[in-house]
Parts: sequence; C-alpha cells; structure tokens
Amino acid sequence: MALKHIKNKIKSTQRTSKVTKAMEAVSAVKMRKSQERALDGRPYAEAALRILGRVSRTLDAKNHPLAAEGNGHRQCIIVVTSDKGLAGSLNSAVLKEVTLTLSKVQKEDVDLVCFGRKAYDHFTRRGYTVIDHHVNISDEVALDDVTTVVRSITERFAAGKYRTVSIAYQSFVSTFEQDALVRQVLPLEPELLEIMVRDIVPKTGKYSSQEKRLDTSVYSVEPNARTVLDIIFPQLVQIMVYHALLESKASEHSARMVAMKNATDKAKELTASLTLQFNKERQTMITAEVSEITGGIEAMKT
Repeated sequence: MALKHIKNKIKSTQRTSKVTKAMEAVSAVKMRKSQERALDGRPYAEAALRILGRVSRTLDAKNHPLAAEGNGHRQCIIVVTSDKGLAGSLNSAVLKEVTLTLSKVQKEDVDLVCFGRKAYDHFTRRGYTVIDHHVNISDEVALDDVTTVVRSITERFAAGKYRTVSIAYQSFVSTFEQDALVRQVLPLEPELLEIMVRDIVPKTGKYSSQEKRLDTSVYSVEPNARTVLDIIFPQLVQIMVYHALLESKASEHSARMVAMKNATDKAKELTASLTLQFNKERQTMITAEVSEITGGIEAMKT
C-alpha cells in the first residue's frame, strides 16, 4: 500500500475519531439527564400501578371496559424507538421483538402507533397499518406528549375495536444494559401490572438501590367505584406509556454514548495500526533505497 494512501487513511480515521469523541461527550450529558428523569419517574409509576392492582381487586373492576378483554379481533401495538441511529442494537432489538409478536397474527389485523422515526420507517416500508406516529420527541418527555395518543387508543379499545393493546420499548437497566420489552397495556390486568411494577426497578446493578417506596396502602374510594375507575384507568394507561418513553430516552442516550465510545476506541486502535504499517512501509522503502545506493557504489568500484 502506498505511503500517501496510508497517510490519508490515518488522517481520515483521526477526523472520524474527533467526531465520535464529540458525540460521545454530548450523549454523556444527555444520558445523565435522561437517566435522572427516568429514575425520578419510577416511584410515581410504581405507586400508581400498585394502586391500580389493589383497586382492581378490591372493587371488582373486571367488568370495566378497559379491564375486560376487547371484543374486536384486531391488536394495537405502540412501538417506541429513537429518531436517529448510531445507538448500537437499541432500535433493532425493539423491532425484532415487535416483529416476533407480529409473526403470530395477520398483518391486516394489526394497527401500529409509532414513537420515533426508526419504527415508523421500518413498518411503513413493510406495509403495516400505522394509524399514528410521532417523531422528534423532546428529551424532556412530558405527559402531554402521550395524552392524545392514549385517549384515542383507550376510546378505540373501550368501543371494542381492539382485543389487546401492547407497548414495545427499551427498558433502562444500566448505562451498559437495556432490555427490549413488549408489555400488554390493555386490558388492564392486576397480574400483568404486578410484573411491570417488579420490573420498574432492576433487581441488580447500580440503580437497584434507587427504589423509593411510596405509601399507597391507605386510601378511600369516593363517590363510587365506577366513577373512580373511569378516571383512574385512563390515567394509569397514560402513566404506562409515559414511563415507557422515559425509559426509552434513557436507554437511547446510554446506548449511543457507549456506541460512540466504542467507535472512538476502535478509531484509536485503527490509527495506531495504520501508523505502525506506515512506519514499516517507510522503513522498507528507506532500506531499499539504501541498498540501491550501496549497490550502485559497489558497481562503480568494479
């Protein structure tokens, strides 16, 4: 390989390394903020889901439109991904889980709601029905970002259009670990909610100690059970979707920071390898030139 070509590759790799290093720094800042928001939201989500589990058992909520299995044959899946790539296998893991779920049903029996451009592009290219999509969601996710979507889905479910509603997202475990999950949202079932509550705070790792128990054991129900459930059920569905978006944002920036760090490290390794190759090639060239000069001198002597 020509020395000029190797030198150009070294310069190109070094430029790429500077870009990935800058992206790593930006992602690290966003990661810390998104992790804090996700962790701060966990006690509220956990307490709310615990309340729902208790209320559901206490007040016999099985006949509520949002707790009873829908009469429809269609399914709705809310898919949460990022708008951009460069985040390792973050998006592909979620899309893989959703694709596995979709393989069990007919394409025409599924409606999708996509948060993130990656999910929207992926499923529209494959001919799936995307009834709603949202891109460019702010890192500072707000409840208002999911209010309209949740209202539309709960109304459709209560009207009997859907048999089930699920959500697919990346659950944040730690900076280096995220889990792609598909969770049932509707119908609301106490058993499934208990599983979700247990999974909100990881069993091991740095963030396993961040759990803050809120006392939800003492409360009264007024004016009557049905009125309370009509208010609390849609709100809890909203909390579940909101929680998924918070977790996904934390997972996204964590995965991107790690991916950029790995890219920077690989660029440094490649630069070192190319530099060694450059030095070897140059040494070989110098040795050859010295040999030619020496040979010429010897030839002149004879």
